[in-house]
Amino acid sequence: MSGQTIPHSDSAEARRMALYVALSQVPTGKVVSYGQLAQMAGLGRAARWVGRTLSQLPSDTSLPWHRVLGANGRLSLAPCTPSGEEQRARLRAEGVNIANNRVDMKRHGWRPMELSG
Repeated sequence: MSGQTIPHSDSAEARRMALYVALSQVPTGKVVSYGQLAQMAGLGRAARWVGRTLSQLPSDTSLPWHRVLGANGRLSLAPCTPSGEEQRARLRAEGVNIANNRVDMKRHGWRPMELSG
C-alpha cells in the first residue's frame, strides 16, 4: 500500500459531509456548540467527533469553523494560539461579543429549529 488511509466505509465520508453541510448553514454573527452542530447534522451526541473533525480542516477552508464553540458558549481554542486568536478575530469581525472566554449563547446562538416555525 502507498500509505494512504483507506476509509472503512462510505459512512465516514457521509458523516463528514453531513457535518460540513450543517456547518455551512450557520449564519454570519451566529454561533453553535459542538453538540448542537452534531445534532443538526444528524450525528446524535457526537460533539467530540465534531471537534476532532473540525480540527482537521485544511487551513484554507471556506467553512465557518470559527462559529463552533464549546458548551455554554465557551471558546475551546486557547487564546494565545494562532487558531484561537484567529477564531476570536473572526467572531469579533462578525459582531460577536466575547467576554471571559465565552460568547453569550442567548444573544448570538443560532437556533434554526425555532426559526423554522
